[in-house]
Amino acid sequence: MRALVSVSDKTGLVPFVQGLCDLGWTIIATGGTQRLLEQSGVKTVGISEVTGFPEILDGRVKTLHPKVHGGILARRELPEHMATLAEQGIETIDLVCVNLYPFRQTIAKPGVSLPEAIENIDIGGPSMVRSAAKNWRDVTIVCDPADYDGVLEELRAAGKTSDETRLRLSAKAYTHTAEYDMCIAGYMRAQAGLNEKLFLEYDLKQGLRYGENPHQAAKFYAAMQPAPYSLAFARQIQGKELSYNNIQDANAALNVLRDFDKPFCVALKHMNPCGAAVGETIEQAWQAAYEADKVSIYGGIVGVNRTLTAEVALGMKPIFLEIVIAPSFTPEALEILSAKKNLRVLEVPMEREAAAPMQYVGVNGGMLAQSLDTAMEAIKPEMCVTKVKPTAAQLADLDFGWRIVKHIKSNAIAVVRDNHTIGVGAGQTNRVGSAEIALKQAQAAGFTEGLVLASDGFLPFDDTVALAAQYGVTAIVQPGGSIRDADAIAKADELGITMLFTGVRHFKH
Repeated sequence: MRALVSVSDKTGLVPFVQGLCDLGWTIIATGGTQRLLEQSGVKTVGISEVTGFPEILDGRVKTLHPKVHGGILARRELPEHMATLAEQGIETIDLVCVNLYPFRQTIAKPGVSLPEAIENIDIGGPSMVRSAAKNWRDVTIVCDPADYDGVLEELRAAGKTSDETRLRLSAKAYTHTAEYDMCIAGYMRAQAGLNEKLFLEYDLKQGLRYGENPHQAAKFYAAMQPAPYSLAFARQIQGKELSYNNIQDANAALNVLRDFDKPFCVALKHMNPCGAAVGETIEQAWQAAYEADKVSIYGGIVGVNRTLTAEVALGMKPIFLEIVIAPSFTPEALEILSAKKNLRVLEVPMEREAAAPMQYVGVNGGMLAQSLDTAMEAIKPEMCVTKVKPTAAQLADLDFGWRIVKHIKSNAIAVVRDNHTIGVGAGQTNRVGSAEIALKQAQAAGFTEGLVLASDGFLPFDDTVALAAQYGVTAIVQPGGSIRDADAIAKADELGITMLFTGVRHFKH
């Protein structure tokens, strides 16, 4: 029995190949793989001894030869195939252990050049992998070091691998080359400025009990590269397994957290913020966010952008919450939260990204792609379009409200005072309806003056301005851009309200 070994990832290679030798296998090896094995005391046959031809072109050509691929691809049950091998002096190759040049790792390096990337495109490796995978009934293909032990166990027990194992390894091999080619194609297309194709690559992270509803099947996949503010790369410290809806809600919380640098806390329900606040400390932020809506937080999700302390954990302890998210937790906080066995406690990396990540949304028969809305305009006095100019305190609240309203379902209205939400109107079919919900919520909480209102889209009529004034709103921030902007400005001037236009909208459908 002969095995051909040529790997870039040499993890666990020596014991695996030594195990093959102990079973009487002949080992054919190439380049650096052969040097490592020989240095480790494993006897090998060089690829050039098999082909009768030297490795040429700096190793670009070494395994592309009939004595390699004929030995792999020949169907053992066909007499004519075996006769051809005998006529040409070709011996069969029964196991191929190959993984490919580190192209993904190469292009991930800062400042990598196109020539350097191209030299890390494997040619012979994928050819051998595909040949062995195609002839899986006769050949065992091993691309993943995690499979070494299992293959050796079967060979020791039965002298060969099972049909089921070879089929599974064949499927893994095609996945290996597909991922490799996808990575190369994506990189080369970017270099060439081509964008008419979209390649996505995700690994299954976990199966989910069900989707949005119990009759829907669902799975959770993770991107290949770790990302901040991502549930796919979070560490779940305790609690029940995440559900489909948990993941959606927690992802929405993380997108809100991304927009704040000061100590900040947000509570969410059904992907909408129901209470949010900044504070001098994370304890202050938590308390203000909780006070903003003590009803809606029940059964919700809470996220903070600072280490979650024992004081915050004690505040959370009496409340039924589904998930708590933080970049880290003190040991004392974890001990307090551990009393709530079902509470999902998630530690999520929250480093800043250099560029906005892409968002993908499936539609029937297609896919929408857009960059994540990470833009956030600082609210400035020069944005004012009314006679009454904003005070410093109003500017701070307007800035906070503008950061929050972008994360509320459109038509979105956030009513704010003292850097925390006091009313949220989400997902209504008209903007006045959302405003009325948010303003009545603020009024019910006892806030009737000095309020700030933020709207994710422009105000198409002056009715929202008039309604806001009735509930004590003194400042409004909105994108502007309506053909009736002049009406809204005139109404604000009439009522003594300051209004700012950002020139940017943040719809969230």
